Amino acid sequence: MFKRLISLEWKAFIRSASAGKSIGLKILMVFLGLYFTLTFLLIGIGLYPFIQEYFPGEEPIYIVNRFLLLWLFVEFSYRFFLQTLPVLDIKPLLILPILRRKVVNFVLIKSLYSFFNFLPLLIIVPFGILNIYKNEFPVSSILAWMIAMIGLTLSVNFANFIIKKRFTDNLKALFPVVLIIAILALLEYFKVFEISYWFGKGLNEIIAYPFLAIIPVLSFLFLYKWNRKDLENKFYLDATFNENGKSADTKDFLWTRRFGELAPYLQLDLKLIWRNKRPKTAIYMSLLLLGYGLIFYTNDTYLDMPGFLVFVGIFMTGIFMMNFGQFVPAWDASYYPLIMAQNIPMEKYLNAKSGLITFSVVVLAILTTPYVYFGWRIFALNLVCAVYNIGINIPLLLYVGSFNKKRIDLDKSPFMNYQGTGAAQWLVGIPLMVIPVFLFWIFYKLSSFEGGMLFLFALGLIGSLMRKRAIDFIAQVYKRKKYAMIEGFKQKDS
Repeated sequence: MFKRLISLEWKAFIRSASAGKSIGLKILMVFLGLYFTLTFLLIGIGLYPFIQEYFPGEEPIYIVNRFLLLWLFVEFSYRFFLQTLPVLDIKPLLILPILRRKVVNFVLIKSLYSFFNFLPLLIIVPFGILNIYKNEFPVSSILAWMIAMIGLTLSVNFANFIIKKRFTDNLKALFPVVLIIAILALLEYFKVFEISYWFGKGLNEIIAYPFLAIIPVLSFLFLYKWNRKDLENKFYLDATFNENGKSADTKDFLWTRRFGELAPYLQLDLKLIWRNKRPKTAIYMSLLLLGYGLIFYTNDTYLDMPGFLVFVGIFMTGIFMMNFGQFVPAWDASYYPLIMAQNIPMEKYLNAKSGLITFSVVVLAILTTPYVYFGWRIFALNLVCAVYNIGINIPLLLYVGSFNKKRIDLDKSPFMNYQGTGAAQWLVGIPLMVIPVFLFWIFYKLSSFEGGMLFLFALGLIGSLMRKRAIDFIAQVYKRKKYAMIEGFKQKDS
């Protein structure tokens, strides 16, 4: 049965729209994988001599145990933000004579082969081998320690899945957990109760008594069974249906009628944002991240590095543009085929998206005006960055949207939801953020701060004047990729 499920997973991968990525992107992902593999391997090899040099007279393995709780917290954090839950389309399997437990076990075992589980091994195994080579502890003790470390890593793997499933739909329930972690961190910082010290002491006991390595292994098995039970209870078509009905929001946004022929499209986008958590979260995050400038403007070091100020200006005035614009037209994935079947000019569709995003940039630029407190140059630079976003970055985002082939389900939780995110979304940040900083820096060096601002302003103004031509060109690209995008949006797990 496992062989058949693996075969189905492979066919789903090679037949999905996302499998047609360019060779360049695949090479980039392989390069990043090799980079992190080499980095973790070098850490594993160099950790023992590093500890010997900077902690003379102490056993390296005891030092590692002392800081291991901090490492596990860091590992859990990056897994929480980056690692996706294992998925499998169960609908076709529900009508077949297949035991639920076999399918659930396949999903959970598939998660064991995650790259996130492979990386810690590159530290654990070389460090353990060096300890065996130094012959300072019995081989059985070091092997038991290595088994315990693997058990802890896998425990973090399955604990991450439980936390995500429990709290993504109810963010308020996560507050007590965050509060407990914050209290423990404060107790650790003020040396009232050093939990990391006692955790390290417990790991030291594994070296003295190797049979204690069974405890992390039992922890891993317990969390595995917890996940299995939870998934088995949700192995039904109606398991994800919301039992509590909600009344529909009937806002019509009639004020958009003043925009003439673009009004219907603007109404659809505004209703989409207003009625769904994920796009609405983009608004909340945009308002929250307006305070990002306080990190830089209050530090004299960054005030002497104008490139950082451009980065901040582009970011603050364009954060909604980036959060919302990079997923155009994936927001409309559920009804995109219907849109394409109607007599809707693609130019009008893109103009409506462009108008909405432009409005967001203008609003955020106005909201950044209190930063005039830090000087007129910062105030002027933020406005220039807004003009650059409107003239250059918005058309760029709409063009990148033509590469979107992954659907977004609007009824899914917005918290740490990376659905619809592909290589294009990760790579688009380079031209959006880096190019304006680089261009400003060149003219800043050649002339002055004001010269760099004038160049960015001129680029944004030229882009705005050529908006119609840019939209016409992008519309042609969308039309050429029309059917590939429709096919991609039909695949729910692509």
